[in-house]
Amino acid sequence: MLLIETALEDIERFLSNISTPKEEEVEAGLEIPEFIEKYLDLFQEKISKHESPETKVKGCQLAEDDASFLKAVDQISKLYKNLSSLFKLDSNHGSLINRIGRIQQQAMSYLEDEFRSLLEESRTVEPDQKQEVADQPGQDPLAESNEESNFPGYSQEVLANLNKIAKNMISGGYESECCEVYMITRRYVIEETLNKLGFEKISIDEVQKMQWEALEREIPPWIKAFKLCANVYFSGERKLAETIFSSYPSLSDSLFSNLTRGVFIQLLNFAEAVAISKRSTEKLFKFLDMYETLRDNLSAIDSVFPEECAKELRAETTTARCRIGETAICIFCDLENSIKSDTGKTPVPGGAVHPLTRYTMNYLKYACDEYKDTLEQVFKEHSKIERADSTSRPRDYEGDSQNYNNDEENHSSFLGQLMRIMDLLDSALETKSKLYKDVALSCIFMMNNGRYMLQKIKGSAEIHQAMRDTWCRRRSSDLRNYHQSYKRETWMKLLGCLNLEGLNVNGKVVKPVLKERFKSFNAMFEEIHKTQSLWVVYDKQLQSELRVSISAIVTPAYRSFLGRFSGYLDPGRQTEKYIKFQPEDIEIYIDELFDGNPVSMARRKT
Repeated sequence: MLLIETALEDIERFLSNISTPKEEEVEAGLEIPEFIEKYLDLFQEKISKHESPETKVKGCQLAEDDASFLKAVDQISKLYKNLSSLFKLDSNHGSLINRIGRIQQQAMSYLEDEFRSLLEESRTVEPDQKQEVADQPGQDPLAESNEESNFPGYSQEVLANLNKIAKNMISGGYESECCEVYMITRRYVIEETLNKLGFEKISIDEVQKMQWEALEREIPPWIKAFKLCANVYFSGERKLAETIFSSYPSLSDSLFSNLTRGVFIQLLNFAEAVAISKRSTEKLFKFLDMYETLRDNLSAIDSVFPEECAKELRAETTTARCRIGETAICIFCDLENSIKSDTGKTPVPGGAVHPLTRYTMNYLKYACDEYKDTLEQVFKEHSKIERADSTSRPRDYEGDSQNYNNDEENHSSFLGQLMRIMDLLDSALETKSKLYKDVALSCIFMMNNGRYMLQKIKGSAEIHQAMRDTWCRRRSSDLRNYHQSYKRETWMKLLGCLNLEGLNVNGKVVKPVLKERFKSFNAMFEEIHKTQSLWVVYDKQLQSELRVSISAIVTPAYRSFLGRFSGYLDPGRQTEKYIKFQPEDIEIYIDELFDGNPVSMARRKT
């Protein structure tokens, strides 16, 4: 029985002869050797053997010792092409040409199945396995981009077989079938990979209908998918296309661009859909995460995509980044509206730090600590004309603003907005302080909130650098003024009970007046203790400063008054009635102020 290897040599010689036939040979009729039919019989037997389930080995159907099969397929394609060009189908050789065509189609159908099977089933590392590694604590999901990446996970043997099959199908006139299988299979693999990262295709309409809690959960997978696509997956896809279609570089570029461009646009569409979703202040940081992702991975486009495609995708990415940036600016500026809309008329109990202060300062601190450079870039590159409804700066701000501009020619619009928010918060707190009927409590409220703001700024190098020492000095000066106002409203009035005026008449102490002074002092001090022990100063340093300063003016004055006039009261019941406190008691009771807890003075005196 004639071996197919021997027949291949005969076919090779025949093809060589008919590739440049002499004119007289064509006119006389080219003779078709008998071994052609025998060769076709052998080849059909070969195909049947390959198509048999018993001989198929998953992932490696084309064994190394069976390279003759691919050569035979190539010869069949050449036979069909050459004979079809020499003879018409209705000639004496029409039936032979038709048979060769059917056999070629059968062979190509088999190769198409093999091509698909190798692409689908022969990956050595599945996407979910790769992700398990990337998700381990301490693992950088992009670390593999700095090494020899496994993606897309085919062995060298499989890649070699894919390359041979592609060459055979394209040279045999089955380019479109080969490309279709490649595109469909690889698109499915990429979508499957993204799904396993947690990112699924979501339409713009779906994004607009999603609650923020649900949409927020979609952003981290998007970020991970975008980074991996830009730095790992797309470069892997390009290498794969270049390897499989190495003999066809323009086709390789086209397949890669068409395949990955759609995925890239899908990722950008999500970003743009998020950018036009309803704004709210809590969304800012996720928007900035997306902005940084688009910014930091832009350079990867140029290194992976062909020039024209890269130019288009760079423009699309820049557009998406601009929309995210513009929305981020609007969200940050909307913090002004959050402050303006807080018009509650109920004062915070005990003069404590207002929730608006906590929210605003924690928001600004986190923004500056984590995103200051990005926010400065966003405001610099994407700010439009300044909004007409921006809060006007108070008059006492102008000096600081002027100094700021003199110090730094390129005044940051982000820092300007930051200052406006701080000034607006100052103004809002000033208004809220007027809700307290007690002026002293109003001062405690302003001290609490002012100290909280100052501590937040001093506790963050980024926001402190932004606000500068001038603002901090001004805020510290305001706190000292409120401190003095508080002491004047509360303790200077108490010390008025120890006034010497009217106590001496003609060199003698007037006992009724003295008794009234002690009585007034006792009543006022008890009322102050009862009231201000309920007031709140959470900052331990401020609490200590207040107590020390109060004790420094009250205790010495009371000790002096007591030492000078206590002897004029009759010992016994009269002394007990009018002298209720010793100087040490005053200090103890002062140390009970500002804890926010009711303390019974009567219980203490027993």
